[in-house]
Amino acid sequence: MKKTSFVLFVLLGLVWGSNFIFVKWAGHSISPVQITLLRVLFGFLPVLAFALYKGALRWAHWRHGHHFVVMSLLATAVYYYAFAKGTVLLPSGVAGMLGGAIPLFTFLCAWLFLRSEPLNGLKVLGIALGFMGVLLIAQPWSAEGVINPSGIAYMMIGSLSVGCSFVYARRFISPLGLPAVALTTYQIGLALFFLLLVTPLEGITQVFDDTRAWVGLVFGLGLLGTGFAYIAYYRIVETLGAVAASAVSYIPPVVALLIGIAIGEPISMSAGFAIATILAGVACVQFSNRPQSRMATVQNNR
Repeated sequence: MKKTSFVLFVLLGLVWGSNFIFVKWAGHSISPVQITLLRVLFGFLPVLAFALYKGALRWAHWRHGHHFVVMSLLATAVYYYAFAKGTVLLPSGVAGMLGGAIPLFTFLCAWLFLRSEPLNGLKVLGIALGFMGVLLIAQPWSAEGVINPSGIAYMMIGSLSVGCSFVYARRFISPLGLPAVALTTYQIGLALFFLLLVTPLEGITQVFDDTRAWVGLVFGLGLLGTGFAYIAYYRIVETLGAVAASAVSYIPPVVALLIGIAIGEPISMSAGFAIATILAGVACVQFSNRPQSRMATVQNNR
């Protein structure tokens, strides 16, 4: 069983790391909010099927529906949209590197809103290193204008949104003791509903004119990057533990960067140092207090 979980661990990192190039391809045909809608739609289908197979859904769960609404916005709709918008505006490798900063925002949110997350020297160092890495990517002192500041801002908004979602889940969702697969189904299902309300559908089928774009969107982002990813992640948590599972967050930024380099994206020579700095910051935050780092299990990007 553990061997299977280690395989899933590697696959999950590869899937999440490749999400950014799939968004980039789809972004040539449709808008970021349309990408988000289709991603959630095709991600919801396998999650719903798995939840029904497990018999995990109960009408009684919906007395907590207000919490599901908050999670659907923070951890799915806003998070996916902000990352889609940011990725469209940035090279996919750069977007993937910025997505690696999610654990830093998770800790900041926990420190602000949960008294159980004390600040210590190693965590301060981690936060400083992480945001130094972001600055190295943004390079605000450079006049070349290669990196779009709006794209960086959207990636930060997405990271903040999902970071807040972990804190909200710890404070309000975890005490409920509901099955993870049920919570995921409700979260993604509600996000799909809200996205349908606000997404203009005109021109959304244009993505299916480009085989590379729709295959990446449906299978890469939807079925694998959302549906499979949630199911695999919870399987890893069950067999390897939350702390081990959280280490998967180190893989996607590296994968995204390598893919960006492979396709010839304009990524500066300092990118490797920047990603190392971000991941070093994440490591400092996660390992400064190992028992509490269980909360900081992050999926980037997811």
